[in-house]
Amino acid sequence: MLFPENLKYTNDHEWIRLEGGEAYIGITDYAQSELGEIVFVDVDTVGETIEQGEVFGSIEAVKTVSDLMIPVSGEVLELNAALEDHPELVNNSPYEEGWIIKVKLSNPAEVDGLMPVAEYKTFIGK
Repeated sequence: MLFPENLKYTNDHEWIRLEGGEAYIGITDYAQSELGEIVFVDVDTVGETIEQGEVFGSIEAVKTVSDLMIPVSGEVLELNAALEDHPELVNNSPYEEGWIIKVKLSNPAEVDGLMPVAEYKTFIGK
């Protein structure tokens, strides 16, 4: 299981990678392995500004549907278009090709409250 050091993590199993005032967000390798085969990613919040902890979409696996919670407040700029035809990218490459949304941060200080990799690994018992 992969745990990139350059990311921050949430207790809802999302990750965030900062790039200036913007960030990429997806679900962790742990989360995708727990969900199983991802068959659909639904994000209808592109263009909206949403607050930290709010639902920005959902992810559907063969067995279940789960809400996706945004780890920081911001404007949802983009959905990873590749997921429309290939939702399995979330399973195969959760931190690279399987990112879900790109966000313009409203409050960058919120990132400081997220878990570094060591804390996340302890949180999930790894």
